[in-house]
Amino acid sequence: MNDFYYRKLDAYQLAKTLALEIYKLVNTFPERERYGMCDQLRRSAISIPSNIAEGTGRFSIKERIHFLNISYGSLCETMCQMEIAKDLGYISQEAYSETEDLASRVSMTISGLKKSLSNKLNTFNPE
Repeated sequence: MNDFYYRKLDAYQLAKTLALEIYKLVNTFPERERYGMCDQLRRSAISIPSNIAEGTGRFSIKERIHFLNISYGSLCETMCQMEIAKDLGYISQEAYSETEDLASRVSMTISGLKKSLSNKLNTFNPE
């Protein structure tokens, strides 16, 4: 039995890839941002796959959906910070666009997973 089901989820795998890319990008930021934007970006980026994983460990479908919502919020926070980093010249337009494309894929997979869970919830609890 595999206790770590989340590893099989596309949403988790893409979110983890995004987090790894963010970690690589912040290494290019100015030294003065090490304890500011870099730390915040790392925290928000790592929160995306972490909350997907944590949600799969919950037995309630409502709780699983809740953690996907948190994950999506962290994704939005990450992209806001990446946009600011681009505007400040810390990353190139190309790096930003690549990150945004990956983030869009993460968003779509989180949305699909949430919809699947919502359908299960509605099946068990018809109105």
